[in-house]
Amino acid sequence: MILPAFALLALSSVVAAHSDHNQAPVAGPYKDIWYNTLPGDGGIQADSVFSGISTFGRIPYHPCLASDEEKYDIAFIGAPFDTGTSYRPGARFGPSGIRQGSRRLNLYGGYNVPLKANPFHGGLKVLDCGDIPVTSYDNEWAIRQIEEGHNSILMRKPFTDANKKGISKTGKTLPRIITLGGDHTITLPILRSLNRAYGPVTVVHFDSHLDTWKPKVFGGSPSKTASVNHGTYFYHAAMEGLLKNDTNIHAGIRTTLSGPSDYENDGYCGFEIVEAREIDTIGTDGIIKRIRQRVGTNPIYVSIDIDSLDPAFAPATGTPETGGWSTRELRTIIRGLDGLNIIGADIVEVAPAYDTAAEHTTMAAADALYEVMTIMTKAGPLTLPENEADEW
Repeated sequence: MILPAFALLALSSVVAAHSDHNQAPVAGPYKDIWYNTLPGDGGIQADSVFSGISTFGRIPYHPCLASDEEKYDIAFIGAPFDTGTSYRPGARFGPSGIRQGSRRLNLYGGYNVPLKANPFHGGLKVLDCGDIPVTSYDNEWAIRQIEEGHNSILMRKPFTDANKKGISKTGKTLPRIITLGGDHTITLPILRSLNRAYGPVTVVHFDSHLDTWKPKVFGGSPSKTASVNHGTYFYHAAMEGLLKNDTNIHAGIRTTLSGPSDYENDGYCGFEIVEAREIDTIGTDGIIKRIRQRVGTNPIYVSIDIDSLDPAFAPATGTPETGGWSTRELRTIIRGLDGLNIIGADIVEVAPAYDTAAEHTTMAAADALYEVMTIMTKAGPLTLPENEADEW
């Protein structure tokens, strides 16, 4: 084919233009458009909610297990583990699903109206540290990975020096870690990790199930590895001395039992029970009062199973139980913990494969953690009490 002269001239011009490596880059998009901030006191980047990798609430990301260059006051970490489930698997995808469900949390600035604070702009440094690498082939090894991964990011100097602020009386400061599960088995290695810093801790446990079953009752115990699962981890925690005696509480319970002895065993493990149905008689205020009276001023770990919500609000979970709370009720109760000494938290049993196209469950999980995160930032830097562990 013979090209016309004008076509050859145009082609030669294009070639010449692309061969000129010294020309100026194309102007725009502009950085002031990419990274401008919202008006008001939020100070959050207003770039598109659809851009960037999915971190929790679009907070900054740093691979904390690969590098300790970045310091933080609150760190989010994923534990993609679900081989301790008894019914529906899939919570290994929970961390990524929760992050996706959290993308719009600070779309308008992130200010929490009921708690009168902005957790994204509250004076503490918050990072998403990615996920702990967890094998799906060996539960015993996976649990060890979670414990060591959690402890690695827990036992670091935080970004905010509480000593300089005159807050710490002990000279010991730690960050707070929020873990994205994963099935509920992950709470056992996390409690083991926390025990290295705090000793026994108090647990506020939102769930429809007790999770204190003896292995012989819950699925039998064909092996030591099989005896540790998402229905027995609190039994093991109690036997290992990880729980502060008679200060722990379940809220939202509505499971069937093997018999009344399950409740007796639960008390032996150090828990008080608030049934889900009690919300009909004592309301959210009554449940909050019960929790606060039980836990006192102790260092508190908050563990939230998404199945504490009714399946109408959170269908994507491993063992759904009808008769649960609404998303609004759970968020109200969590906000009622404001002012307590919360040292860490997790949310578990989110299995996105069973969710609706509207992401009901992942959004509910993200919103529950948004409330926890707000309480943490309002409380300021975390310090170890004088009577807690001396070395860390």
